[in-house]
Amino acid sequence: MPRNGYLVKDASRSEAITVRTPLLILVITGGLSGVAPLAAQAPLERRIDSLLARMTLEEKLGHLNLPSVFGRVSPAEIEMVRRGQVGGFLNLDGPEAARDIQRVAMQESRLRIPLLLGLDVIHGYRTIFPIPLAEASTWDPEVVEATARAAGREARAAGINWTFAPMVDIARDPRWGRIAEGSGEDPYLGSLLAAARVRGFQESILATAKHFAAYGAAEAGREYNTVDVSERALREIYLPPFKAAVDAGVGSIMSAFNEIAGVPSTANPWLTDTVLRQEWRFDGFVVSDWTSVDELRAHGVAASRAEAGRLALAAGIDMDMVSGIYRDSLPALVEAGRVPVAHVDAAVRRILRAKLRLGLFEDPNRGVAAAAPPLDRELARRVAREAIVLLKNEGGLLPLGARARTIAVIGPLASDTAAPLGPWHARGQAGDVVSVVAAIRERAGAGTTVLHAPGTGLTNGDTSGIAAAVALARRADVTVLVVGEPDSMSGEASSRSRLDLPGAQERLQQAVVATGRPVVLVLMNGRPLILTWAAEHVPAILETWFLGVETGHAITDVLFGDVNPSGRLPVTFPRTVGQIPIYYNAKNTGRPAVEGQHFTSKYLDVPNTPLYPFGYGLSYTTFAYRDLQLRAARLGPADTLVVTMTVANTGARPGTEVVQLYVRDDVGSVTRPLRELRGFRRVVLEAGAARTVEFRVPVGELGVWGSAMKFAVEPGTFRVFVGPNSTAELAAGFEVVAPNAR
Repeated sequence: MPRNGYLVKDASRSEAITVRTPLLILVITGGLSGVAPLAAQAPLERRIDSLLARMTLEEKLGHLNLPSVFGRVSPAEIEMVRRGQVGGFLNLDGPEAARDIQRVAMQESRLRIPLLLGLDVIHGYRTIFPIPLAEASTWDPEVVEATARAAGREARAAGINWTFAPMVDIARDPRWGRIAEGSGEDPYLGSLLAAARVRGFQESILATAKHFAAYGAAEAGREYNTVDVSERALREIYLPPFKAAVDAGVGSIMSAFNEIAGVPSTANPWLTDTVLRQEWRFDGFVVSDWTSVDELRAHGVAASRAEAGRLALAAGIDMDMVSGIYRDSLPALVEAGRVPVAHVDAAVRRILRAKLRLGLFEDPNRGVAAAAPPLDRELARRVAREAIVLLKNEGGLLPLGARARTIAVIGPLASDTAAPLGPWHARGQAGDVVSVVAAIRERAGAGTTVLHAPGTGLTNGDTSGIAAAVALARRADVTVLVVGEPDSMSGEASSRSRLDLPGAQERLQQAVVATGRPVVLVLMNGRPLILTWAAEHVPAILETWFLGVETGHAITDVLFGDVNPSGRLPVTFPRTVGQIPIYYNAKNTGRPAVEGQHFTSKYLDVPNTPLYPFGYGLSYTTFAYRDLQLRAARLGPADTLVVTMTVANTGARPGTEVVQLYVRDDVGSVTRPLRELRGFRRVVLEAGAARTVEFRVPVGELGVWGSAMKFAVEPGTFRVFVGPNSTAELAAGFEVVAPNAR
């Protein structure tokens, strides 16, 4: 399966029911349209040499310039293209505008170099799919790849050839608004989904893994805040999804706004040169985030724009987004010998290489269409269904049955068609969204009465509508209460200090529950919320995140049992904000919590455990695990751990279970997490059916970054846990021995 030029490591494919971890999969070649095979890269490099030799310094530095436009380019920007002072644009809108500016670049500029045209195509272009955190809840790399593929094709048809996605930042703090854009808290799951998105996007456009690095570790979850983590934490938690993206052939990397241990990421040669280029052999290019080059002055490491540009270029930042510093301030430094021409040439080379691999020189408008393709509603609905997580279902309230002859649909999000698009919804339109109340009316049929009232606003604290909503709830057999966050509370610069329902929604929730009538809580949000009261008092809870254009249909499919929910949490839900950061792969500490012992690591007022753990999710059926077996109990570093177990559907409905494998290293040269995800599999089972699942984990992937910061597999005992979430109890042990000890 060729990918035309970018290295692709396909981590999601497996045979039958066998689960393979990423490093087990062979690297294959291929990719983007018009890209020469890897064996034919020498002619490509010679072509780059020829272009570089003909470029003036002004043109070289212009090629590193990435300004933003809003809609169409201005006459001044067109003139910049003619003079070779632009390497690309972001936020250009539409196929006509794309064709026009590419025509200028290819016919009116001296060197005829095409442009990169970028946009934040995060979870769809026109067809808006679930937000990335919701897609991560599917635990399904195949569908995640499919949505990226569809988004890439729609964007390409509109003239876009470059997306600033996927965001692969690991996030352990739900106060951070951009947790919505990533895959949650786990580096293994995050790595698989990062690679899947890169593969999907790069069938048609250039992908960007961002934000390099540890952007999701901002202190207190506050956007753009300081990050101070150890190199071990970087390598074990925050860097693996970037490595997976590089191994999957990602064409570009975006630097992060934050500092790490006092060094801003946009001026960090250890990140962009030592790790990214030398260790990982990345040969794409690095783009700054929006004005992050200029922001080196605010960080306090550069006294002038020119110095900021010098630091960024020296660190390996190839393209300056929006600041304009490379173009404006670096010529004098190059002339003065303070910026080596070799640094400029290396950056230009990497960007030219990407354009050649994209096939832009041959046809910058390949794939651009006169008319937009139709929305891919079938795929959007499929993914949205899989993303829904059933958190609680007391007394089997769900699915709704024939007894629900009158349904009250209450809440400010019940009829909302804007919020379900989520943050960063590109060219998505609220008019394309199917609301929850519209879908329930459509599905309920003529024999069912559907009542509706918003009850309150999303954020304004207005309680005047609560009484009317309660009156409807009293008349209904069941109430579907649709509450959550506006989409503006998630995404960039959208950190929160409190994670309860905003506005008067908590009061609405409590008033509706107080009627004593059955209530199904449907949540729309971009992060874990504090649901402690709801978990105790509401009989059924669905976490639906922001599901995109097919929101209403997908939720209704689950409510009425047309689809059995199979989503699993990619992030831990805390009991209270005071537990944050909370994540499943924590360390044991020297004084692990012991009930009744005061001087151990615990809170006085709340358990250490989360409200809902990582990997959690219920079904309308039940599953049982048995017969956990290891093929060998003693293994060498070059061996493969083979684990088998049987999962059975013990309920009355067909269902999908996400079988999860965790490993714990009992004793190491450095402290190790209590458990780490090492494999998972979505298993579809008919009622009463059972299946044996096999996991294969290379022992070489169980190594640690030791005290000398060298990665190695250490001899010792390990434990394996298999089950439905990160608290899995079915366990077995094995030992890793030195090669000469077997």
